[in-house]
Amino acid sequence: MQDRVRIAVAGAGLIGARHIERIAAGAGTALAGIVDPDPSAQRIADRFGVPLFPGLGELLERTRPDGVVLATPNQAHVDGALECLAAGVPVLVEKPLADTVEGAERLVAAADEAGVPLLTGHHRNHSDVMATARRILADGVLGSLVAVTGTALFAKPRDYFEVGDAWRRRPGGGPVLINLVHDVNSLQSLAGPVVRVQAATSNATRGFPVEDTAAMVLTFASGALGTFLLSDAAASARSWEQTAGEDPAYPRSPDEDCYHLAGTAGSLSIPTMRLTTFRGEPSWWTPFDSSAVAVDRSDPLANQVSHFAAVIRGAAEPVCSGRDGLRSLRVVAAVLESARSGAPVDLDPDADGGAAA
Repeated sequence: MQDRVRIAVAGAGLIGARHIERIAAGAGTALAGIVDPDPSAQRIADRFGVPLFPGLGELLERTRPDGVVLATPNQAHVDGALECLAAGVPVLVEKPLADTVEGAERLVAAADEAGVPLLTGHHRNHSDVMATARRILADGVLGSLVAVTGTALFAKPRDYFEVGDAWRRRPGGGPVLINLVHDVNSLQSLAGPVVRVQAATSNATRGFPVEDTAAMVLTFASGALGTFLLSDAAASARSWEQTAGEDPAYPRSPDEDCYHLAGTAGSLSIPTMRLTTFRGEPSWWTPFDSSAVAVDRSDPLANQVSHFAAVIRGAAEPVCSGRDGLRSLRVVAAVLESARSGAPVDLDPDADGGAAA
């Protein structure tokens, strides 16, 4: 136990509970405690035999952990992460890094100044499926990337919107900030930086003040174009969770895909990993060769916990830093701005250059 990295989790909700399980089960990690003001979290703390704290201040004062996973509601990310950074404790902040770009910028600056690791919880960076797709692109199998299509279409249950003070019904609690930010991070890791966004959103299905559906056109720095459809009110399984099969909590539709990448020499569908390439000179008259690329799949969330422990030990640099989380959040903010104004929004791919944080 003494050789294990002691990691605490703040927030024992949906994603926090998953972090708690992975940390407790990790070969090199130990659960140091849980932070949650809800008394019902005591059951989870008792189950894992760790103390429950009402706030981060009590945790940091009474049992200083080696690191903290921050899985609190979006609007609490900035204050919680700043508290950890000020105490010199490395922190992994669940996506999105913050509920505003300005808040994320504060976190990145604070981490740089303190010299303390700040990671963003985009766990798909640790997916074997995504790693294989990046390798195929890097090897030039698809040629030059031309077009990208993506979907995140799923249906959230009614009780999802009743949590706490029903913050998921209000602006900032919708699928653009909560879910799309994951897909933006994934698409940018595959296709490179997004430099222009044109978007439209709708709340017509549920009528909440926050959106339930969004459509967007993306321009990448390479010149490739992309489209993306998002809805958390759709009777569809074309989302990462329901196609990748990496989280057993979700029923899987193994024949569906949520991303498709088309290049000048071939195309790849993800996560089925169906690869299609020309047998000869590219032409719509030329026959294709089709195959499924084999992937040895592991749990990306568990991989992320192990990586966080390695960063805390000083044995690795963050795969997805605070600055990476800020880049994804800038695109999501541009989606919301474009939807409000009806005009395209341009992004500077070099806006967040500098040392990783």
